[in-house]
Amino acid sequence: MLSIVSICYNNLKGLKKTLEIFENHKWGNDIELVIIDGNSTDGTKEFLNQQQITKNFISESDKGIYNAMNKGIDKANGQYLWFLNSGDYAFNEKAVQSILNAIEKNPDAIYGETMLVDTNGKELGLRSTITGKEFPENLNWKSFKMGMNIGHQSFIIKKELCLKYNENYRYVSDIDWMIRCLKQCQNIIKIPQIISCFTLDGFSTQKRKESNLERFNVLKNHYGIISNLWHHLLIIIRKLKH
Repeated sequence: MLSIVSICYNNLKGLKKTLEIFENHKWGNDIELVIIDGNSTDGTKEFLNQQQITKNFISESDKGIYNAMNKGIDKANGQYLWFLNSGDYAFNEKAVQSILNAIEKNPDAIYGETMLVDTNGKELGLRSTITGKEFPENLNWKSFKMGMNIGHQSFIIKKELCLKYNENYRYVSDIDWMIRCLKQCQNIIKIPQIISCFTLDGFSTQKRKESNLERFNVLKNHYGIISNLWHHLLIIIRKLKH
């Protein structure tokens, strides 16, 4: 079973978009929806209480985004976890089915491409194209030396290999989490298609300066200071050229 974990806080519109593709119950018991709501006041809890597809949810105060994600890990019952937070969503039904087909091969992790969209759902382009970060043919823990080149929303991990997010990071704990998870992975499957849509109003994109500094420290911890300084110089050059 695949557990789709979605955290939300006062974003009922975004949550509805995330859940929309699963409303027809097409995949039955192959998919579990896990909703972690931060005690929203916009009608989210009432909405969830009315939905048959969202039986596994909690609505309570939390200590932040990554604390909520850790709650989702604890609450998920599936053998694989896919994080699609409110406002982000599966690209289409074919993408969901491709993930389920890949799961049958029992990989450690699965990944694919991400489509960036605006708040109205307009497609802006592939993540790799817009960011200038080449989509990796063979993903491993060393793939992020020049930054995150796949979307967190397009990464599926076996639950037994899924570590907790480091809640000491405020903005980019997802990068640290993916690197740590990938260090444990041997068999990683690439799905050669778009898996998810990421809405460009995320928490870290709103705090660009702070998130860049935190990302620098995360990558330094994993790859070392000399390597990190060199690769950040290349990142700057890439941005100037892109």
